[in-house]
Formats: sequence, structure tokens, C-alpha cells
Amino acid sequence: MRDHADETPRLLPWTTPDGNPCYLLPGDGTGYVSRLADRMEAEQLGAAATLIEEAERILTERRWTPGELQLLTVDLKNSLAATYRVATSRGARLPAPDDARDADPDEERDARPREAPGDGDARQPRP
Repeated sequence: MRDHADETPRLLPWTTPDGNPCYLLPGDGTGYVSRLADRMEAEQLGAAATLIEEAERILTERRWTPGELQLLTVDLKNSLAATYRVATSRGARLPAPDDARDADPDEERDARPREAPGDGDARQPRP
């Protein structure tokens, strides 16, 4: 069994029903939950790339309705929050640089990643 005391838990790409972050204790990365999280992160990043193309198309045409802009804004915000969460999760699992390992332990910050602003906020555009 691995000792998890010195390792950062993985921030998962979903939240609890109450909107709280979910974490997974570190392992070898081959378990079911790790693979599910990897797949979901890949889908979130792919959706972000598609949304960027859609935003470019809408903005280039310069013919949009207020409803289209509002929907695009909500979609971009949700995609940005998901992408930020993926980056935070992956960044927290990167090994510390050699010079950081010798840092004063009194200066260490909380190892848990910061939650994305508005994370889990599922606002829908107004009709």
C-alpha cells in the first residue's frame, strides 16, 4: 500500500451535488476513477477547442443577436471554468522544482488547489 501523506490529492473534474470539489487520493493513475477523470478532462478540453472555433465564427460574422451573445458568453464562462479546473488539477500533480524542495516548511502554502471562480455555477441564459 502506498503512503499518501506527502502526495497531493487529485482534484477531479466534477463536483458533489452541493458544488463542493471532489478529490482522489494519489495512486498509479490506472484505476477506474483516474481513467474516468482523464477521459472527462479530455472531453472538456476538446469541447473548449470547439467552442473557441464557434466563438471565432460568431464574432467574425458580426451578425449576432443578443441571445446568441449571451449564450456564447455563458458557454465560454463554463468552458473556461472547466479548463481552469483541469489546469489546476494537473498543475498540482507536477513535481516540485529541485529548488522548491529545499524551501522553508513554514512558508509552504495549502497544497489544495484553489477552486475556479464561479465553479459549478450553472447559470442559464435568460429567455
